[in-house]
Amino acid sequence: MDSAPSAPPTTTPRPTEPNRRKVATAAALASAVEWYDYFVFGIAAALVLGDHFFPSSSPAAGVLAAFATFAVGFLARPIGGVIAGQLGDKRGRKPMLVLALVMMGLATTGIGLLPSYETLGIAAPILLVLLRIVQGLAVGAQWGGAMLMATEYAPEGKRGLYGSLVQLGVPIGVVTANSVFLAASAVTGESGFASWGWRLPFFVGILVLVLAWYIHTRVEETPAFKEAERRLSEEEKGQKRSPLRTILRHHLGTVLLAGGSFAVNTATFYIIITGVLDYSTRELKMEKGSVLAVSLLVSATQLVMIPAAAALSDRIGRLRIYAFGAVGLLVWAVPMFLLIDTRSLLLLGVSTFITSCFLSIMYGPQAALFAELFTAEMRYTGASLGYQIAAVLGGGLAPFVMVLLLEATGTSMSVSAYIIGLAVIALISIAVLARRAARDRVEEHDRVEEAVES
Repeated sequence: MDSAPSAPPTTTPRPTEPNRRKVATAAALASAVEWYDYFVFGIAAALVLGDHFFPSSSPAAGVLAAFATFAVGFLARPIGGVIAGQLGDKRGRKPMLVLALVMMGLATTGIGLLPSYETLGIAAPILLVLLRIVQGLAVGAQWGGAMLMATEYAPEGKRGLYGSLVQLGVPIGVVTANSVFLAASAVTGESGFASWGWRLPFFVGILVLVLAWYIHTRVEETPAFKEAERRLSEEEKGQKRSPLRTILRHHLGTVLLAGGSFAVNTATFYIIITGVLDYSTRELKMEKGSVLAVSLLVSATQLVMIPAAAALSDRIGRLRIYAFGAVGLLVWAVPMFLLIDTRSLLLLGVSTFITSCFLSIMYGPQAALFAELFTAEMRYTGASLGYQIAAVLGGGLAPFVMVLLLEATGTSMSVSAYIIGLAVIALISIAVLARRAARDRVEEHDRVEEAVES
């Protein structure tokens, strides 16, 4: 009797270089369009949403209501991260990324079409909040999918650089959102922009659906996920596997440390792109267009700084670069607002530029750092949870907290103290992660020596 034919190779084939580039580009574009849609809301919240959806005799109260709606999106992000993480670790990274893009495109376009309080009454702010929640769910699902599509396709020794391509979506989104708002304001004029021109930037969100179709039809699943699936036995596949349960039982401390390490970054980022926009125009009486232009130029510098910091982390270590950025934010928190309070457009630019440099130094290696904290079987869930916890504690509440602090204390130094507190938490979290990494290296070295001796 002839012997049975040999089984086909079970190893996952290496992706080709053109395929790596295609996937990395698609992941970067997905991140950019998602963050564009997300930031458009933040800019609109600082400039016009309070007047249209939360009418009040107090301008500060209207802005607080708009920023509270902005924060609601952040509260939804961990839910999106958990749901997409569970499914992404079990079904694949690509389907969840496509779903996130579709949700974001529909929600953003819906906000642009939503009638104001004057037309719909109380239904208008309620619908605005619901659409913002969908945006939050979408961006919570998107980051993990896009980040893993890039890092899991990365060649050896370049995971930080490839991960930074997804991180570039943030400054690209900010630059594009500010540019579109500036263009809409210039085309429609001040009165036209206040009444209807502000809606135009939201309609760009429909282009997200085109990108979702492209990724769905032209991009393959990541090699790391395929390999993780291959390693699972048929018996394991038949059982109920819950990455979230595994994370909560065995890796919750790592998730919390990841979130604690990053909260200062996301909080400071939203303070300078949203909170400072409101503070400088409403409190300091600076011209809106000029402040938006400064924000645009400063965000553009991140396009260079983020990949540079990520590439350096591939060479000298992620935590070392990450910690340097956190120390910078701690030291710069007070000078940052001292310069802004001068009401000088030039000094505002200097202040936010230096802040942006420290943010970029942290943000560049962050995707690869979070990916490396977890194994492929639970990576989507773990990395997403860590990132989104930081987003809730830092970014979502930061503009709201900033307005409350300014109203309560009358001084911007209270906002500086808020940033300093988060920076201290970040440095403690980074120190613990570094100690754990050192311990793991020692244990791995001992295992290798034992294997050699035996």
